[in-house]
Formats: sequence, structure tokens, C-alpha cells
Amino acid sequence: MGLMSAAAVHHMAEAKRLAYEDASRYYADPAFADIPVDYLLSDAYCAERAKLISPDKPMTRAFPGDAPVKGDTTYLTTADSSGMMVSLIQSNFAGMGSGLMPDGLGFIFHNRGANFVIDRNSPNNYAPKKRPFHTIIPGFALKDGAPWLSFGVMGGSMQPQGQAQIIANMVDFDLDVQSAGDCPRWRHDRGNGGALGVLSLESGAPLATRSKLAEMGWTVAPMKSYDSGYGGYQNVMRGAEAYGAASEMRKDGLALAY
Repeated sequence: MGLMSAAAVHHMAEAKRLAYEDASRYYADPAFADIPVDYLLSDAYCAERAKLISPDKPMTRAFPGDAPVKGDTTYLTTADSSGMMVSLIQSNFAGMGSGLMPDGLGFIFHNRGANFVIDRNSPNNYAPKKRPFHTIIPGFALKDGAPWLSFGVMGGSMQPQGQAQIIANMVDFDLDVQSAGDCPRWRHDRGNGGALGVLSLESGAPLATRSKLAEMGWTVAPMKSYDSGYGGYQNVMRGAEAYGAASEMRKDGLALAY
């Protein structure tokens, strides 16, 4: 292309844009985050990203690439012109779930039977045809007795905490369907035997809030950036004349209309 030619500078600048988008997406202290360094530096990934560079014009907008991530709970919601709304969630619980797959259906049964106890005096003792405790919560909410939200917040024990925060954000704090999910979240992980446990807040939470909580006696965890540890949110909201939809910035997801 020639030293300092327009073509050379163009291609290198475009490569820089892509690299910096990946950096903004994945940079973190590797002692505290699982960063897919080998994949990001692989020839295959570089070749994939290079295909985005046009030789004669810059990209309108550069985006970070999608590195492989560990599988997790999947939530989706949809609605149609008739007013039908569907809230769906799927999770194996641990590893490959039970390892059993219904013929021809392509999904594995979960293994939440692990949440039973063997104590015969417990209300949650193991028994045939009995449903175990679990945290799969495809959410649905009514407003004034009519369908309003078909929504979910993935993330194990974060699910009920996250869903309560979404409802509070919309009902009590008057946030719209997207802002309710973008708002910083808190998460409480309980201690053994009802001990205080740890209260975590995302980095977007006010420092004054963190300081006051600590002053009140809470054990407040170090701040974390927005990530799927605080759940994965999707929502379809039914309005009087149209639907609204929102998706999550903490993990994969998008809102689509048709």
C-alpha cells in the first residue's frame, strides 16, 4: 500500500477502531475477570474482524466482537398483533442438566432435583412426582387487571431480586421500559444461617448510597461494572395502542419489532 499512503492509514485506523472496541468490551483485571485472550488474539478471530474493513470507506460504526461465553440461562419474550404475550425461560441448572434429551426436541431436561433434601421431616423432602425448588421465573405482570409486562431477569438467585427491582423502577420510580433495565442494580447474597451476607451494587450506583449503606452496618462488596452477575433483562410492555420492548446491556440480547 505504501508508507503513509491513504490506503495504509485507512486500513490501520479501521483495525485500531475494531481493536479499541474489543478493548472497551473486555478489558479488566484478569485476576477478577475471565477474559478470552487466546480467542481475541487468534488468527481466526482476526480474519473475521478484518472482513469488516472496506478498502474504500470507513465503517459507519464499529462494534466489539462476540467472543465465546459460557452458556447460561436463556430468557425470551414475544407478543403478536392479537395481544398474545409469551414469557419463556430455559435453564439446565448445573452443567448438562440431567443428561436426558427428549427424542427429536433438541433440549436437555434440567437437574433441579438436586435442590430436594433427604430429611423426611422437611417440607422439601424428595418424593416422586414432586417439583423441586428452582429459580426459573418467566415473569408476567398485570396493570389494572389487564396484561402489562411479559418480562424476565435471568441469573439464579438474582432473578426474584432483579424482577422486583424492575417493577419498582417502573411503578415506584416511573422509569420507562428500557431505563428500568439500564438502571444500576443491587444484589444480596445471604450468609449462612441467616447471617447478614454481602450487599453488592453496580458501579453506576451513587457513591453516597454505598457509603450510607456501609454506615448503616451493611457489608458492601467492592463495586463491579455492569455484568451478567446482576441478571439479564428482557421485557415486552403492552400499551394502549402499541407494544414497547427493551433488552439487556449486561449480556447478549436485543429488542425487535416486526
